[in-house]
Amino acid sequence: MQLYEELVARGLIAQVTNEEEIKNMINDGKATFYIGFDCTADSLTAGHFMALTLMKRLQQHGNKPIALIGGGTTMIGDPSGRTDMRKMLTREDIDYNAKRFKEQMERFIEFGEGKAVMVNNADWLLDLNYVELLREVGACFSVNNMLRAECYKQRMERGLSFFEFNYMIMQSYDFYYLFKNYNCNMQFGGDDQWSNMLGGTELIRKKLGKDAHCMTITLLTDSQGKKMGKTAGNAVWLDPEKTSPYDFFQYWRNVDDGDVIKCMKMLTFIPLEQIAEYEKCEGSELNRVKEILAHHLTEMVHGKEEADKALEAARSVFTGGAAADMPTTELSDADFTDGSITVIDMLVKAGLAPSKGEARRLIQQGGIMIGEDKVTDVYASVSKEDIAAGIILKKGKKVFHKFTV
Repeated sequence: MQLYEELVARGLIAQVTNEEEIKNMINDGKATFYIGFDCTADSLTAGHFMALTLMKRLQQHGNKPIALIGGGTTMIGDPSGRTDMRKMLTREDIDYNAKRFKEQMERFIEFGEGKAVMVNNADWLLDLNYVELLREVGACFSVNNMLRAECYKQRMERGLSFFEFNYMIMQSYDFYYLFKNYNCNMQFGGDDQWSNMLGGTELIRKKLGKDAHCMTITLLTDSQGKKMGKTAGNAVWLDPEKTSPYDFFQYWRNVDDGDVIKCMKMLTFIPLEQIAEYEKCEGSELNRVKEILAHHLTEMVHGKEEADKALEAARSVFTGGAAADMPTTELSDADFTDGSITVIDMLVKAGLAPSKGEARRLIQQGGIMIGEDKVTDVYASVSKEDIAAGIILKKGKKVFHKFTV
């Protein structure tokens, strides 16, 4: 099976502009492609996994990745999939986030001369003169067509600012610039980006001629990809300071039964023939497949040693043993009132609930245990002495957390 056919078999491809040409170029290792990352936070999340593993997969077959850091487009914010306007970040925030992104991407992609390159669209977008930009590309965009785009239609009722309306032009200009200056002939992105990405393809052809070989592919991020990156209201980060290797492992260990094979196909480098065997597993055997998925992805991000430790800790917890690597929250004297702390505050403090309201709901639904005892009172509290003696809080069936003083 050649590479493009494997991408299809793994369920990665959603829409393409000219499939035969794309297929030949990818299979022959002649694609120079880019994927954009708007740096709205100081860490990538599990939601970026599909793009990162795709770039690695394509690079292994001779294709050249361009990792585009959206230092310029982040100044505006993509309205796609949003019901309100994104928070505007400062240039300093964006520059710092871009630096952190690069450090994390280097675990997946090999950068260097003749290999992958990283560029920041702030280098060309922020220097553009508005009137000159309008004269150069403005005539290539139809406002009627833009308003019909899915990424804008879903915002029209709540209000779409002119500020955000420019995002499609900026993203299209990125492909145009990379095509001219980096010989970039292909762009990948999420399925919700289809309209924005077609804008870039059309801009290139209108400016440089219909024979310009530029292609667009979108990925099936509307299914599993949209669910990745968040759990219980909290993001699942690639930064171990934000999401511990144990929590990262547990996130993938706890995916829904119906998603485990899908994740394995899309995100791992496990051969499809082997995944087909895993697909036959049921019941307790499926839990073993989830462990394989979690270990594989944790090793990719945090290394084999951390993946092994997370696996050992998870198994130890499920068999009732001690787990030195279980995620732990340290409480200070300021966290206690009259020598105790409420279970609600413990859940929020540990990041196991995004708010006190959500923590209260978890308790009311019977989803919280301390040791072997279910917490039934939303006003329940734990003494400082009990925490110092060592307790484990359990959320649901599979999330365990230690607290220390």
